[in-house]
Amino acid sequence: MANSPPFEIAIAGAGMGGLAAALALAKAGHTNITVYEMASDLGFVGAGIQLAPNMARILDRLGCWKQIADEAVQCYETSIREGSTNKELGHVALDYVEKTYGYPHMVGHRSSLAGSIYDGCKKESDKITFKFRSTISDIQFSPRPSFQLTPRDSEPYRVECDILLGCDGVKSNTRVAMLEELNETASVVDTGQAAYRIMLTRDQMKHDPELLALIDTDTVTRWIGHRRHIIAYPISNKTIYNISTAQPDDNFAEAPTASYTTKGSKSTMIQVYGDYCPMIHRMLDLVPEGEVCEWKLRVHAPLSTWVHGSMALVGDACHPTLPHLAQGAAQAIEDAAVLGVTLAPSRIADRRPETINKALKVYESVRKSRAEALVELAAENGRSMHLGEGKAKEERDKVFAALKTGKGPVPDKWADADVQRMIYGFDCVTEAEKACREEGLVAKLDA
Repeated sequence: MANSPPFEIAIAGAGMGGLAAALALAKAGHTNITVYEMASDLGFVGAGIQLAPNMARILDRLGCWKQIADEAVQCYETSIREGSTNKELGHVALDYVEKTYGYPHMVGHRSSLAGSIYDGCKKESDKITFKFRSTISDIQFSPRPSFQLTPRDSEPYRVECDILLGCDGVKSNTRVAMLEELNETASVVDTGQAAYRIMLTRDQMKHDPELLALIDTDTVTRWIGHRRHIIAYPISNKTIYNISTAQPDDNFAEAPTASYTTKGSKSTMIQVYGDYCPMIHRMLDLVPEGEVCEWKLRVHAPLSTWVHGSMALVGDACHPTLPHLAQGAAQAIEDAAVLGVTLAPSRIADRRPETINKALKVYESVRKSRAEALVELAAENGRSMHLGEGKAKEERDKVFAALKTGKGPVPDKWADADVQRMIYGFDCVTEAEKACREEGLVAKLDA
């Protein structure tokens, strides 16, 4: 192995999963990794993101966590409130999270998260190459993975590799090509939900004491109502208040872009939350006209497999997740970390496709059932938070009320201790190493 030529690894997509996979594989010892990205550069956008301990643990191992944590905000509590009245339904302290799982629950800016992983990749520039403005098509899977690469400013050409990772999102071309090869389908489906992502600055909120108090807390607040909710928290050292929503997308035209984003209407946004309390109205009214962005939330049915030959899918390409559990990015990063273990050069005895396929199947065995369980749990949590008037809502609110008198389950599964134990307490690297040993993928010291 020590004298063998390096594996040629191609990664389609430079989102969270693609960046983390590139970095994890470089840290594992691979030296010929190329990331292909349609965009012109990685000018990161987006809003806030929750940084759960299972994500932090991986990023710390990859050397990225400190940079993110330095400007993130630690959450010490969550408050679940009725959107129409601002009445608190439930309150959960989160100070135990760090003591229990080794890392606090923090919130930060999505661009800071992606930027820190990208910075980590740039420190491995002798191992990782980025090719921007490049589109992948005509993917073939045997005898080695290959595809047509079309750079925006030059002629197309054919690329071959030993390993292809499809990190190209919910509209994944690699997934479509794989399913066509397998005579299967898994069309992207409309969830009937959309999201506004809003960031208000401290300066915008400073004239409203009630709103300013929100940005000065260490609290994740969720306001819930029939078929919709708002979740919000301070980020960027409390200079920004991040607001994410979920609501029916009945009123919106189909988003024209690859990322399912479109310009939204401020008046429509305010109307959607028209029966929410006056404080919410004042908050939404601070959003500048013309700066309302709407994301259409899309998923697809679970796949029969994530692996075909020497190719594997990663992140939203194989398990797009609704945001109601705050685990979408974390699960893509878990995928990457496991690939760093199963595809480590010291574990792969040779470059034969069947050898690579075995390593990728171990990755799938560690990740698939867990990720798909969280996809369903996120959807279930959204349904619970979006109940309208009726018996189911009454029962849910009784469980919320019980929290005030003692411990018990939390209807908002994101804040439930048992759910957190299942999510935060899972060390995907340890599990991957265990699975490798069971399958005979034992690291060799002389690799």
